[in-house]
Amino acid sequence: MAIDVTKLAQDMLSAAKGVLTEKWPEIEDYAETEFKSIAENIAMIERMKLMGKITEEKARLHLEIQKNSARTVLLTVEGLGILAVEQAINAALGVIRDTVNSALGWTLL
Repeated sequence: MAIDVTKLAQDMLSAAKGVLTEKWPEIEDYAETEFKSIAENIAMIERMKLMGKITEEKARLHLEIQKNSARTVLLTVEGLGILAVEQAINAALGVIRDTVNSALGWTLL
């Protein structure tokens, strides 16, 4: 099953918006870019797995790098604390967990 990057990004945005409602107008553009990047990287992990070019451990490390990048970018918005950013990222990844893990056959999220 090929991962649908657009759907993953949209689902992640919706979940994050529910957590960051008050700051959403300020953070929306940042969140859109970061969650699209995460979705694209998950799709890349899927392609690499199918070609036998990535291990489960490396896939997890790669995803962690993407999460750290998103965390750093979202923390640049004034008034957003680490807890709110973590909750938004966790909500965004939680909403796509089953889809991604099923597509990969690994527990990535």
